Amino acid sequence: MEKEREMTQPYDPANDGAQMTFDGRVSYGDYLHLDAILGAQHLQSDAHDELLFIIQHQTSELWMRLAIHELTAAREALGAADVRPAFKMLARVSRIFEQLNSAWDVLRTMTPADYTAFREALGQSSGFQSFQYRQIEFLLGNRNPAMLRPHAHRPEIAALLEAELTRPSLYDVALQALHTRHPLPEAVLTRDRRLPHSASEDVAAAWAEVYRDPAAHWSLYELAEKLVDLEDYFRRWRFNHVTTVERVIGFKRGTGGTGGVSYLKRMLEVELFPELWHLRTDL
Repeated sequence: MEKEREMTQPYDPANDGAQMTFDGRVSYGDYLHLDAILGAQHLQSDAHDELLFIIQHQTSELWMRLAIHELTAAREALGAADVRPAFKMLARVSRIFEQLNSAWDVLRTMTPADYTAFREALGQSSGFQSFQYRQIEFLLGNRNPAMLRPHAHRPEIAALLEAELTRPSLYDVALQALHTRHPLPEAVLTRDRRLPHSASEDVAAAWAEVYRDPAAHWSLYELAEKLVDLEDYFRRWRFNHVTTVERVIGFKRGTGGTGGVSYLKRMLEVELFPELWHLRTDL
């Protein structure tokens, strides 16, 4: 009878040790500052899909913050010849971009009519102005000082991006690691860091040696494949961005003044680690 009575009573997690009172204690919401996060969606219209649009971009910025954290640490680890932690970090960034890719699937449920209902409320704001995305590009080596201008109104952000242009990119550090086993020309190692890396036959030849005998150069081989994997996911993110924008606004000009789809398609042509892609044809 007692057992039957117990079975009919609602389950109380406290009986298993779960904390149920939080006066003076850190709760889940406290630790994650959920009040600030969940209160950060300030709609500018009555359109149903504006909340989707805001959350899509806010969550993307959070994932990009983590990507910057991991890429910065990976660069430092590679610079210190601590390759195994760097490999884990680079693999994590690839998974982050897999998450960012999946997010486009949700945004693509928004139709042109849905977006038109609140587009004017965006003003001149645009993902083109994302300083974190710019920081990721600079970290990976796609560098263009002209891209600092959209951030001139925020001196602290402009200074952060300016500082990034003075540091070696992730690929610069990878080439330094390659140089320890396969000497590279001084022009490659001392290039102007404010500009993007240009494909080099000497760099391609050095990477080709690594790929022709992976067992003899395993760390460099694994580093190369981690970089290719990362760029693979990054390219997919760019492609999904293009197709989502074209599906929603066609070939209209973007809210930030860019050509929209035409600008994004131009970005698809950018190669972050060109020699690692080109050498495959000659192996």
